[in-house]
Amino acid sequence: MSPPSGAPTKYLGLAYFTPGKFAAMRPEDVEALVSQCPALDEKMRATGRVRVSASLGDLEGRRTLRPVDGKTRISDGPYTESKEVVGGFFIIEADSHDEALRIASMHPAATLGEAGGWAVELIPMAFYLAG
Repeated sequence: MSPPSGAPTKYLGLAYFTPGKFAAMRPEDVEALVSQCPALDEKMRATGRVRVSASLGDLEGRRTLRPVDGKTRISDGPYTESKEVVGGFFIIEADSHDEALRIASMHPAATLGEAGGWAVELIPMAFYLAG
């Protein structure tokens, strides 16, 4: 399912970090890094194209639900085993892929945090249902 022709496309931005790298940072470096985020978040929101933006909770509180033998199994932690995990997400609406990339590049995880393994993955959404 795609958006109607000519309609803006919604994009999901996943903001990643590497827990081991982030934990190895000095607390004052983490504070200096995190203190820069609000201004970048505001710059992104000022485009008028951000629909949702959120930071996710600690890894210890995450659970994975998956079907196993016809039942739902609940386990601790992120869904996949990887060195990078999702720490936040955003949804933007853009008229072109280039516009979406321009807006996503304003996100703190695309601009800062190299020492913490920050990165952003931008994914066009085929379906979006808001409550």
